[in-house]
Amino acid sequence: MGRRSPARRVGRVIDVPDALAASQHRYNGAAGRAFVAALPRQAAHFLDRWELRLDGPSMHGVGALVLPVRRADATPAVLKLQLLDEENAGEPLALRAWAGGGAVRLLDHDRATCTLLLERLDHTRMLTHLPDTREAALVVARLLARLTAVAAPEGVRRLGDIAADMLERVPGALRRIPDPSDRRLVGDCAAAVREVVTEPGDRLLHWDLHYDNVLRGLHHDDSDEHHDDDNDNGDHDHGQVAGRAPWVAIDPKPLAGDPGFELCPALRNRFEPAEIRRRFDAMTDVMGLERARARAWTLGRVLQNTLWEIEGGRPLEPVDLEIARRLRAVT
Repeated sequence: MGRRSPARRVGRVIDVPDALAASQHRYNGAAGRAFVAALPRQAAHFLDRWELRLDGPSMHGVGALVLPVRRADATPAVLKLQLLDEENAGEPLALRAWAGGGAVRLLDHDRATCTLLLERLDHTRMLTHLPDTREAALVVARLLARLTAVAAPEGVRRLGDIAADMLERVPGALRRIPDPSDRRLVGDCAAAVREVVTEPGDRLLHWDLHYDNVLRGLHHDDSDEHHDDDNDNGDHDHGQVAGRAPWVAIDPKPLAGDPGFELCPALRNRFEPAEIRRRFDAMTDVMGLERARARAWTLGRVLQNTLWEIEGGRPLEPVDLEIARRLRAVT
């Protein structure tokens, strides 16, 4: 659910990890510093409001503080405190729509701050730690098949809008790429997006399902590794895991769109160039995707990454370029 790091004591309630304070300063400036300064008061408010007690050291992701807690009935949970932005604003909508079917369960939330009370998972057991990278990619594919079977609710961002915005930014970005072969490659990614932008899809996407965002349930052991999750209807009580798959997705940045836009993180993380096509083929097969459309939207995700780098004044990532090279010939 998060990672532990050196922290400084703030007030009498919580520890704010140094890395979280640094990332908030780096990415969000004054707003991030204000968020960090307000965390003790905000944490105390929600601990009281939801009748929670702290149950372990503070953890964090890139942008959120995660506090292990116990509810009034002693059920383990986590309190997630984050700075509200356009990426996480739809998180409670998505988690309610999934209702525990492949994703972490939402127990309560505050709309104004996007503070979430979530079921507790085993943060020490990420999918990143699974030695078999081929099986890890299949775990992600099975989760994505489950998650994208749900229609996106009203109120989440739409892939069509994001794709249209990307295409508007492409001409200016291309002029800033000095290498002609890289420029052609990014241009090919944009051309692939133009082929599908008028049919962006309406499925509920996670958008950020890399291996660190998949955790084990608290009560699953390794004998459950290949558990079939098809029987989980998402209606079990919050404290039960019967019928659920052993691996659970966390931390969505939800979009309404085409499932093909979901594949890139599993190709990019734990990167193995020789495995790109194998992972792509396996994931499209498990998810039942049309390969040409999945290719186009995966190149769209590469385009999104390259635009971020170019506009941030950074060099293009070799990993993204290699994914594009190996996938642009896929039909």
